[in-house]
Amino acid sequence: MSRATCMTTEQIAGRLTAWGERFEAVLVDALRTNEDVPSPLAEAVRYATLGGGKRVRPFVLSRVCELCGGSEREAAPAAVAIECVHAFSLIHDDLPAMDDDDFRRGRPSCHKAFSEAVAILAGDALFARAFELLADGFRDPQQSTDAVAELARACGWSGIIGGQTLDILNEPGTPSLEQVTRIHLLKTARLFECAARLGAICARADEAQTRAAVTFGRQLGLAFQIADDLLDQAGAPNGVAPGKGDPADQPTYPAAIGVEASRRAAEEAVAQAVAALDIFGPPADDLRALARFVIEREL
Repeated sequence: MSRATCMTTEQIAGRLTAWGERFEAVLVDALRTNEDVPSPLAEAVRYATLGGGKRVRPFVLSRVCELCGGSEREAAPAAVAIECVHAFSLIHDDLPAMDDDDFRRGRPSCHKAFSEAVAILAGDALFARAFELLADGFRDPQQSTDAVAELARACGWSGIIGGQTLDILNEPGTPSLEQVTRIHLLKTARLFECAARLGAICARADEAQTRAAVTFGRQLGLAFQIADDLLDQAGAPNGVAPGKGDPADQPTYPAAIGVEASRRAAEEAVAQAVAALDIFGPPADDLRALARFVIEREL
């Protein structure tokens, strides 16, 4: 039977904030550039990466590493790498050729603050930096090889890039649940899964620990995206996000199965995420609370 957490969502929110402040310093240090880097590129990289966010993915990576016997310090290079990839994906998703979003986290998107060309290059630079960090971040060459391979798979055509492709190719009309779930698992959940697996790699976790962590990451990511779907619908006038057209045509859970069924789907994903943590016992209570937190964000 899955263990209920004693930590509240308010407590995990506070822990995320405190952890994020520590991580921000690590991130700043990892993104320092030398004088040869053109200043607009360096500024765009920092703008996109240091512009807020809850740092959920690197937090998951770091905590999985600790739960599997590693340390926060051992997880740091991979945690920065996963955040670099996340920032890269947001920069490119916001571009006019993709989702065409002018704002991100309450301020102009990278391509609006700089230019489309600089934004594309900033995303590319962050993508490259992520792999540089993994290549240099381990003493054991096998860990580096495993980490680089995992991140590459998570980013590629069987991961977030494949998911984004399915998203932009979505045809008008009510999407099927199968179609939406596939997009969400690739575009969002795959990077959460990658974060968990990288944490396990950092700690040299055994097979059972790795399997549990990966299941947690995948289900957490799915719950996170369903919650985002619900938040987007609730926050848009008449349920229509500006410039996004008919919400019934969008590849979201509410469009496919309705709001109430979407809430139930998010709850089920959280239940599966929490169940996967049984192997880790009470020390994983913060991740259990995190799973609740991602679907209780103003829902």
